[in-house]
Amino acid sequence: MATGDQDKSNELAEAVKTAVKNRARLTITGGGTKRFYAGDVEGDALDVTGHRGIVTYEPTELIVTARAGTTLRELEAALAEKGQMLAFEPPWFGEAATLGGTIACGFSGPRRPYAGSARDFVLGTRIINGRGEILHFGGEVMKNVAGYDVSRLMVGALGSLGVLLEVSLKVLPIPAKETTLWFEMPANKAIDVINALGAQPLPLSAACHLGDKLYIRLSGSELGVQAARDKLNGKTLDKGNDFWHDIREHRSRFFQDAAPLWRLSVPPATPAINLPGKWLHDWGGAQRWLKSEAPAKEIQEKAESVDGYATLFRRSSRHGAQFHPLPKQLSELHRNLKRAFDPDGTLNRELFSPVQSAA
Repeated sequence: MATGDQDKSNELAEAVKTAVKNRARLTITGGGTKRFYAGDVEGDALDVTGHRGIVTYEPTELIVTARAGTTLRELEAALAEKGQMLAFEPPWFGEAATLGGTIACGFSGPRRPYAGSARDFVLGTRIINGRGEILHFGGEVMKNVAGYDVSRLMVGALGSLGVLLEVSLKVLPIPAKETTLWFEMPANKAIDVINALGAQPLPLSAACHLGDKLYIRLSGSELGVQAARDKLNGKTLDKGNDFWHDIREHRSRFFQDAAPLWRLSVPPATPAINLPGKWLHDWGGAQRWLKSEAPAKEIQEKAESVDGYATLFRRSSRHGAQFHPLPKQLSELHRNLKRAFDPDGTLNRELFSPVQSAA
């Protein structure tokens, strides 16, 4: 690590130590693109955007390590030059989106059910805990280890367990060919169809149902995508890349109003859920977006009844997301983790609660 980089890490660590000494609270601040999700957090700003840049990148090993303040634009551009990508297809929600914010929120895009989640691709992290100590977890290789990979605890923790300094990720090659097909059908039929297709050797990389149409994306070799396209016999969607980009970034018309937006995570084969509002089924049925004015308790109870959970994903920027409560035992586990990593509640305190994390 270069001297300047170490100096910046130490500077951030000292800021945490000073806050602990003064019994102050800190709000970890990045590009601000996920503030609608986090809401207002009490505490002095700890700006990490200056701690940026790619540390190491080994294209032949499919591994990249970057500082948490690195923008997704910078990171993805560097990967694209080598024909590679972040396979979990993270949403930006704004040009200033950083790697640290993406990992802290645990967000993944349309490719998630077929390639894996953000958590699946994290190999290691360097963090500052709530005592101001710089810690390193994991590494830069894929391997089986005894015990839990602590680095993956940081995914979806919203900065409540530590300040991310660096993240090591596994990356994948950009597919040689992609095409998007669409089929007219109602939601229940679409759920059955996409789950049946998922059991077949098809190069699926995204699937969602919106309005009265099922959209699927095929990604892979030229021959593989063409063979799947011929087999499925769907209609080709022009500008398919734009379609999935708009779904990922919530720029689709579905998301363009002020209605409360709920995110339900359920088993993918779950039939259509009887709740009032408008639906968009993503992740092959596993992630369902609901715009509804129904009471939170009703929505969460419906999600629980099908072995899922519901998060009020977007309401006002002041209040942030409303998470699904965890059972008592898991709630206590979350509290124990918070006490272990941040015993004085210095870091993003208001964001810590015993809730379901993003998948």
